[in-house]
Amino acid sequence: MSRYDRWNAILELLSQEGRLSVEEASQALDVSTATIRRDFDQLAQQQMLMRTRGGAVAQSVSYDLPLRYKTARHAGEKQRIAAAAAEFVTPGGVVGLNGGTTTSELARTLATAPALENGFTIVTNALNIAAELTVRQHVKIVVTGGVARQQSYELIGPLATGVLEQVTLDVAFLGVDALDIELGASAHHEGEASVNNLLISRAAQVVVVADSSKVGKRAFSRICPIGQIDTLVTDAQLSDDLAGELTDAGVKVVRA
Repeated sequence: MSRYDRWNAILELLSQEGRLSVEEASQALDVSTATIRRDFDQLAQQQMLMRTRGGAVAQSVSYDLPLRYKTARHAGEKQRIAAAAAEFVTPGGVVGLNGGTTTSELARTLATAPALENGFTIVTNALNIAAELTVRQHVKIVVTGGVARQQSYELIGPLATGVLEQVTLDVAFLGVDALDIELGASAHHEGEASVNNLLISRAAQVVVVADSSKVGKRAFSRICPIGQIDTLVTDAQLSDDLAGELTDAGVKVVRA
């Protein structure tokens, strides 16, 4: 198991339990206690967790973990969501993608979709998506300007405005930190929320891609009201009650 895989596993255990001892992590991951102590110390330095005597506790749930440490969470759901969302893209289409693990999975799905092998365009403020898909000759990549945010690899700030004001999107896929009937879509960081709002304002159709754990929740900064969202693509674990509320609010719900 690589260091990053261990860190991912530690953070996943912390997200479930809230508290983790060195011995518990050592047994769960089948590595030495010395290795776990080093991992705890390094993750604490990066503010991924808080160190305690003999273990660690989870950081505030509102802390936005760097993308590379979140990729293992709900991986199966994200892949199914991506496959369902890809059906909204037609050959030659222009697609908007913000940053996040679900939109990154969607980007990979689109890049390998046989129906799109003759080409399409992606407009994104996510550096990881742009870097990964640049090698795909049939995918035209347009990247916004902005200042890179380390936690999510997204470009934020007013420099993104110049590009986004000049493009028109057939569909924008929006990864969110939370989705609530009253607040709408929201993000932990106000800079991301602002650029994401501008991105979806350029689209003929707005599709939120998010696993069910984010539905019915609120984050710090609003991206857009629920009325600006056409479709939610989520997993099968979304409750009927929440699906019904979203449908009543005018959002089409697709449970993958």
